[in-house]
Amino acid sequence: MKILVIGPSWVGDMVMSQSLYITLKREYPNLELHVMAPAWCCALLERMPEVDKTIVMPLGHGDFKLVERFRLGRALAKDNYDWAIIQPNSLKSALIPLFAGIEKRTGWKGESRYGLLNDLRSNKVAFPLMVERYVALAYPKLEMADAHCLPTVPWPKLTIDKSNQQAALQEFSLSCTKQILSLCPGAEFGPSKRWPEHHYAEVAKQQIEQGKQVWIFGSAKDVPVAETIRTTLPSELQAHCHILAGKTSLHQAIDLMALSSMVVSNDSGLMHIAAALQRPLVAVYGSTSPKYTPPLAEKVAIVHTDIECRPCFQRECPLGHLKCLKELYPQQVLTAIDSLETAHYIREKQ
Repeated sequence: MKILVIGPSWVGDMVMSQSLYITLKREYPNLELHVMAPAWCCALLERMPEVDKTIVMPLGHGDFKLVERFRLGRALAKDNYDWAIIQPNSLKSALIPLFAGIEKRTGWKGESRYGLLNDLRSNKVAFPLMVERYVALAYPKLEMADAHCLPTVPWPKLTIDKSNQQAALQEFSLSCTKQILSLCPGAEFGPSKRWPEHHYAEVAKQQIEQGKQVWIFGSAKDVPVAETIRTTLPSELQAHCHILAGKTSLHQAIDLMALSSMVVSNDSGLMHIAAALQRPLVAVYGSTSPKYTPPLAEKVAIVHTDIECRPCFQRECPLGHLKCLKELYPQQVLTAIDSLETAHYIREKQ
């Protein structure tokens, strides 16, 4: 069997999509699996052994471009796929498999994709977690009434390139002689997911004082936030805080984060990467909820406030106060770190 998957466009969603790919390989051992995704997600696909071929989606996230989608579909027709699975909910994402002449086209109803998909799923409410919705697409429609019908949902597990890891350590003049606390203070979604910089700085300060070093990950957009965290630290501690935001490739970020003894992250793509690397993780939630896209790992502590207005799932605080993040104080995260470290110590002793 040969399957084409139209993958998601966001880093976190792409990490969670590995659960679908693992399931497909488990159900169809002789499967050849190809995944089409934006260029920025391809580094993740290369760390998923289940994916046999990555196809770069040349069109931007918001581009419709019907003629170009038709040409892409016709170019893929020669591969003679047996089945297409479309993970995004958009209408345009279902066009290429149709133009490629793929006989079976599976996906969620999304933007009224009648005719574009002929294996259409509409009982989304019965699958509360995004990862469950992804995995359900691997199974026949009639068998998947709700999430209780799913066999065990496998968690994502990204592979590490040790040689690339060592090269990155040298390139950024990093050492592993001290335990590494990795911070991921950015969030592409918007301000309502970003825990305040001064809270991150307080966590960094206390952890450095305990003998650890801090690595700050993120994109180029997160550099100002990372610099604020570092400059907020007492001057004598700043040498132990290393800004990697905006400097690493995604490959390098994956391999370096794998060395972390602890990760503190907003609800972001990097949070899901940390979980898929099985790193001890404190996940900070503001306007969103772990009831839909939780980090999929064992060594996880989820922290949030319990104010009435959260989760609102808005990019910016509709009430203008951001209390869901501002009133989530550093001590709550520090307590979560202590709990994870204690649990790890107990496991090591057993």
